[in-house]
Amino acid sequence: MSYSLRGYAAKKAEKLRDDSGMSTIEYAFGSLAAAALAGVLYLVVNGSGVSSAIEDVITDALTNTPT
Repeated sequence: MSYSLRGYAAKKAEKLRDDSGMSTIEYAFGSLAAAALAGVLYLVVNGSGVSSAIEDVITDALTNTPT
């Protein structure tokens, strides 16, 4: 009985050490994180606060004359 349990544990341990497919999962999570970050940046840049701040900076730069 204990021999078959040791054999089962050894097989499970070998499967846990197997790294095949890990890089695919890492790429998938990396792509998901990049897409989420792009979505957040898109929402921030297209928000009214950012647009008005950029317009204010450009307006100030064009209307102010150096002294």
